[in-house]
Amino acid sequence: MGKKRASLPIRQLLVLRSKLVFSMFLMFCVFAFARLNWPKSGSSTNESSNEEKSKLESNPKIAFLFLARKNIPLDFMWGAFFQEANVKNFSIYVHSEPGFVFNESTSMSPFFYGCQLNDSVKVAWGGSSMIEAERLLLKVALRDPANQRFVLLSDSCLPLYEFHDIYKHLISYTKSYVESYFDFEDYRYDPIMLFAIPKDKWRKGSQWFTLIRRHAQIVADDDVVFPIIKKSCKRQSNASVSARRQMLDIHNMQDCNPDEHYLQTLLAMSGLENDFSRRSLTFTLYDQSATQNDKQWHPVTFDYADASPQSIKEIKEIEAIYYESENRTEWCQINSAPSPCYLFARKFTRGAAVRLLSEGLLGPFDPVPFLNATGRFFPVKHRETDATYRALRIRGHVHG
Repeated sequence: MGKKRASLPIRQLLVLRSKLVFSMFLMFCVFAFARLNWPKSGSSTNESSNEEKSKLESNPKIAFLFLARKNIPLDFMWGAFFQEANVKNFSIYVHSEPGFVFNESTSMSPFFYGCQLNDSVKVAWGGSSMIEAERLLLKVALRDPANQRFVLLSDSCLPLYEFHDIYKHLISYTKSYVESYFDFEDYRYDPIMLFAIPKDKWRKGSQWFTLIRRHAQIVADDDVVFPIIKKSCKRQSNASVSARRQMLDIHNMQDCNPDEHYLQTLLAMSGLENDFSRRSLTFTLYDQSATQNDKQWHPVTFDYADASPQSIKEIKEIEAIYYESENRTEWCQINSAPSPCYLFARKFTRGAAVRLLSEGLLGPFDPVPFLNATGRFFPVKHRETDATYRALRIRGHVHG
């Protein structure tokens, strides 16, 4: 007959049960206390997040992205432009040649001090490195969550309006501005791209964009379209159009300017063509005097004599842009109301900028400090500077 296991005394069972009940009660209290505090913590986080979001919405910034060869020749004009702005409403980023630093010895405007990218690349104009520079500018500017609009500008661009007018225009409009059109006679599309970029998505346009934050993020994150265009869209030479075409036919190559196709094609591939105005806000005048067989247009440079208030007035009065390849007229409107076609313009020399400032383009401007500082930044032998100085003396802006 097997042995029976000895039973625990009733008193011990009661003690064990009491300890177990107490432990469960203690755990329940701890859990309840923690649970009561969770909503508070979450509420605090949400309040903080909402407060930050409200702060960003109340002070959205425009990121001005300058693509420069070295310095910013018109920095004094941009200085006059930013002088009247609230510093909380804009940011400045400059992509210059590697190693170039903006400080009191290289820039006439303190607004540009220290604004250079530290990881810039060597840019070959007309090559894919220009796109790399644009993407670097966007990636750095996106680090500031307050930046809500991103404007790409060249080192020869100038503003056509005062800051508060441009700021109001850009912040109030919820779409991007990207010139984009389909060129039916475009010979730049390489059929080798067909596996990744269908020809009906291939677009062309100006590289000077204005992007909302969502579109800027798409460009910065792109790892599909850019590698393809970098590989297949290359400018083969600086020869005339007819000479290049003859060379390309012989060697069975394509001639392509990647900066005129990348952004437009990326947004078309992303199905976003209804999310932006298909025009640029930067005016460029092209020399159309080329022959029909050698149609290679170049941007016209405005110097002191060309940059009259009348010429600026004519740019401001443009109401629509016609795209011949699509037989499309892009009327410049916001919510069916007329709006300026252009907020910026290029290509302007220092002399042109001084004249426009002295004529009151951005309000009162005294050219004397600029002319006195010119010798420190630009050689005295610079013909345009000398001509500008003489012209201003004749017009009574400079005495002595």
